[in-house]
Amino acid sequence: MIHLSMDRTIPAVLESTADSWGPRPAMVVRRGGEWQTITWEEYIRRVRLAARGMISLGLEPGRGVIIIGYNRPEWFIANLAAICAGGIPAGIYTTSTPHQCAYIATHADAMIAVVENDEQLAKLREEPESFPSFNAIVLMDGTSDEEDVITFEELIARSASVPPEELDRRIAEQDPDDLATLIYTSGTTGPPKAVMLSHNNVVWTAALAAEVLALGPDDRFLSYLPLSHIAEQIVSHHIPLACGATTWFAEGLEKLGDNLRDAQPTVFLGVPRVWEKIQAKMQEAGRAASAVKRAIATWAKRIGLEGGYAEQQGRAKPVFWGLANKLVFRKVRERLGLDQARYCLTSAAPISLDTLEYFLSLGIPILEIYGMSECCGPATVSLPDNYATGAAGVAAPGTEIAIAEDGEVLMRGPHVFLGYYKDEKATKETLDDEGWLHSGDIGTLDEHGFLRITDRKKDILITAGGKNIAPQNIEGRLKSIPVVSQAVVIGDRRPYLSALIALDPALLPRIAESIGSPARTAGEAAECEIFLKYLRAQIDEVDRKLARSETIKRFAIIPEEFSVDGGELTPTMKVKRRVVHEKYAEQIARMYS
Repeated sequence: MIHLSMDRTIPAVLESTADSWGPRPAMVVRRGGEWQTITWEEYIRRVRLAARGMISLGLEPGRGVIIIGYNRPEWFIANLAAICAGGIPAGIYTTSTPHQCAYIATHADAMIAVVENDEQLAKLREEPESFPSFNAIVLMDGTSDEEDVITFEELIARSASVPPEELDRRIAEQDPDDLATLIYTSGTTGPPKAVMLSHNNVVWTAALAAEVLALGPDDRFLSYLPLSHIAEQIVSHHIPLACGATTWFAEGLEKLGDNLRDAQPTVFLGVPRVWEKIQAKMQEAGRAASAVKRAIATWAKRIGLEGGYAEQQGRAKPVFWGLANKLVFRKVRERLGLDQARYCLTSAAPISLDTLEYFLSLGIPILEIYGMSECCGPATVSLPDNYATGAAGVAAPGTEIAIAEDGEVLMRGPHVFLGYYKDEKATKETLDDEGWLHSGDIGTLDEHGFLRITDRKKDILITAGGKNIAPQNIEGRLKSIPVVSQAVVIGDRRPYLSALIALDPALLPRIAESIGSPARTAGEAAECEIFLKYLRAQIDEVDRKLARSETIKRFAIIPEEFSVDGGELTPTMKVKRRVVHEKYAEQIARMYS
């Protein structure tokens, strides 16, 4: 059992865990075609050497260290080394532009940059006048002839010039209430804000999660989501630090399926878009199966869905649930690499009921967690014996959740952040005098304490007729249409609702063929009367379950899916509505002409 501590720093947690589990695996990474293990004793050794290397480079306490790179041991080591040396790490998304990197580096008062490779290094060179004057840039991978660039191993070697006692002194001077790290928000409505998290915020939250989930050194995580985001940083970096678990590093999203089967994680976090992509691939494979296999799968999924809801309501599962599990569910989990997963989680963005029920029908309940960077990640907890499909869980132990008069979700507890770095105005708008964190989300609490998020406060649409509409609920229903990949509802200050529809390029050709449409691309579908009539009929089915004011009167098919590269999505797959409105202004205008 892990005892929650209010008086430990992150370096103290690292030292305690390394002492307890020294020879056991801390990280597993694929190098040279083979999975290689890094033990806890090697982990802390390299962290301490890297920290001394940063001190040798002139890192001053309280100054920033930016980190740009995909998930790998060097990211973890650099992050903890910066903290041990008294610096303040700030992760930057690998998809960030040079301008965005420059903004964060300057805002974070960065003295050192740690970047993955030449591609990320080039971003720091594109607008040199916009960046602070780094003492050094450290390459995680590769080498460089540039004078101010050193390799990661050179950083380690520089430790020789700084005695271990200097590092010990810096660690000893740290207090649990001190600022430990900066998490930059995705910036859906403007420049990102820097969330200040204390040692205690991080340590308390990670220890709470490890305790509630009963995690220990035998557990495994697969790290693949952006580490600059709080969800992945807590889940794959700090929770293992709290309980001695092992983190495997994925080789990239394109190899996620193979890596899941290799790592066999006991805890797996997927943002909604990841679960939706897995669902689409499974459905496509299912349609290619024989008639007999499809019939068995359909029967099993009916049993699975009934059993999933029965489990939530404390009722007995259907009589044939065990047989369905043996014939279908167990095989599905094995193929996905989730046969050892005790917890399949989702967070960071809204997930559709269709996707939740799809996996529930296959005996894989996806447990929703609600949270945000400002509360160090999780604010709610969903467990296999206490969850509700479509709800985001109950308040985490030791924390409070309340609903304000206007429906806004409020949170209070040891996980709530210190404020926004260099932004007192935004801090006062978000943290009130009683310690309540104002989330900006609209939600409800039911009689069992389950939180349901209905929308973002800023996203609420008010039609020309004065109706308040929550678009995310409607968008989730639209995404249940098989061929629809993404949807954005339009209608603020307008006479009716419309929708921009992105089609799934993998499913579109087959569905189009099945309805007699010659369309094979989104552009062709947008011009095909047969396909448009089919999609209108599907949207009409969605409309029948909605209030009259919520129905979609018109729609437009956009040429391609929303993406990070396209600018419509944040790195955590949240829709940038302002960008969508600007980019597709012409299509929107036609829907109201």
